[in-house]
Amino acid sequence: MPEGPELHLASLYVNKMCDGVVFCGPVVKSEVVKTNKTDRIFADKVSKFPDVPFTCEAYRITATSRGKEVKLTLTPIKSDDAPKRGAKARQADRPMDVVFRFGMSGYFRFTGEDELPKHAHLRFYSKEKPCRVLSFVDTRRFGSWEPCGTWQPDRGPCIMFEYQSFRENVLSHLSDRTFDRPICEVLLNQKYFNGIGNYLRAEILYRLSIPPFVCARSILEGLEPDDPLENEKPLKKEFTQMAQMKDMKRETGDLLRLCHTVPLEVVNLGGKGYDPEKADYSGFEAWLQCYYVDGMKTLRDHNGRTVWFKGDPGPMAPSGSKSPKAKKRTKKADDHDYSQEKVTSHSESTTKKKVKKETPKKENAFRLKEVVSKRGKAENTQEVRLPSGTRSSSRTRKSIRAEPTEGQKRRTGRVTRKDSK
Repeated sequence: MPEGPELHLASLYVNKMCDGVVFCGPVVKSEVVKTNKTDRIFADKVSKFPDVPFTCEAYRITATSRGKEVKLTLTPIKSDDAPKRGAKARQADRPMDVVFRFGMSGYFRFTGEDELPKHAHLRFYSKEKPCRVLSFVDTRRFGSWEPCGTWQPDRGPCIMFEYQSFRENVLSHLSDRTFDRPICEVLLNQKYFNGIGNYLRAEILYRLSIPPFVCARSILEGLEPDDPLENEKPLKKEFTQMAQMKDMKRETGDLLRLCHTVPLEVVNLGGKGYDPEKADYSGFEAWLQCYYVDGMKTLRDHNGRTVWFKGDPGPMAPSGSKSPKAKKRTKKADDHDYSQEKVTSHSESTTKKKVKKETPKKENAFRLKEVVSKRGKAENTQEVRLPSGTRSSSRTRKSIRAEPTEGQKRRTGRVTRKDSK
């Protein structure tokens, strides 16, 4: 996360918030104060991305998305005195595209200048007063941007808005060695499935009851280049009425179709699925059927990514793969189960532990009193003190140490009697 639907919703967010807003001045990259080792690492991650060499007295911002990329277009507003200006000034007034890749935590936010988020790494300032700022926020700093950028050439067509091209691109390359791999791993290959990520692959495979670790070619080779259901109605850019999700009851074994329709369902969730201002994901969590859902199984694929599924994993599952996330969920369930039985058993076990700990202390104290009363000397008590849980052999050794002391006393006693005679 974020995946194709989230990036498209981010572009809709930018277009909504920046509609009619005029921006001005340079594009500012954040600076990180280097106070310790951690901040130095984060500073290096931010500084490796280039500055955006764009400055203008007045410009507008629009956004478009394609798979897992978002493009911001900075368009200068031409003034009446533009012909009178020099060649350099006219060159600076040309539009610029800045392509963003969100990594694991990137998103856009539009706030007041005094309300900048903590990790706002690239900022576009408005011309109004009080000033507002469009920021690219990335807490984990895995995202990136590219000034004067274009869509990455090694990414395939968008699964949502270039469906026919996406479908043809996959089916025309089934002979590629990529499709020898498990279907769960091929779905994350952006060369063919641009926009699919971890949660989407889990939901798509779950709906079709496809084991994640089966050969991708065996799943895709029977599909047709043209989708008959898709030809019934043309694609629309805005999916407010997406024909009732294309009647999802008719879901069949067409994996490529679900790679197109399932992300559009997330888009239709709107702010409930991705809301940078309120961060309300309750609608999205309710929509999930497999990913992070209780009762589902997990395995790590050959790339180390966790796969969520139900039933048999398939013949290509990695041997010895563990499921750490499933264990964590089980532990959480145990920790939060405050039934009366568990409370009672917990209290009984704690009382038993207390009794076990206290009992040796009382026995040791009783032994010490006996030793002191018999010998009348406190110095010998140090030899008899026994920690709790000592073995019988230690007692034997200590008793052997004590005997020579008494023998020495007896020998000294004999000597004194001879002297007295």
